[in-house]
Amino acid sequence: MLTGGCFCGHVRYEADGEPFHPSICHCTMCRRTAGAPMVAWFTVPQSAFRIMTGEPTRFASSGKAMRSFCPRCGTPLTFESSDYPDEVDITTASLDDPEAMPPRDHTHLAIRLSWVKLADRLPGYPDARTHP
Repeated sequence: MLTGGCFCGHVRYEADGEPFHPSICHCTMCRRTAGAPMVAWFTVPQSAFRIMTGEPTRFASSGKAMRSFCPRCGTPLTFESSDYPDEVDITTASLDDPEAMPPRDHTHLAIRLSWVKLADRLPGYPDARTHP
């Protein structure tokens, strides 16, 4: 069981099942919505994700995607794509133990910020990873 929540503690969640696609995304939307040069994510089945306390605010970040964040402190929490309705991506840094979900790759490297230099030797994709 993975547990986490926002900075202020208003929103708490848990996720069970087998997480997959632990990744660092460099896309413009992730950067802008998090105010960060990149965002680490992991994915679980939608049925394995539960909000335990609080209620995140959701917004459409594109025609195909919904994101959520804490309405009190602004912590980014989830990403959902209509292309993969049975999945939810969760921000790795919102986990109580982010060390439990280290990234395995980088996505959208073709548009990463020029001053971001990677030294982790993880594989990378110029765009999105191909979905199994």
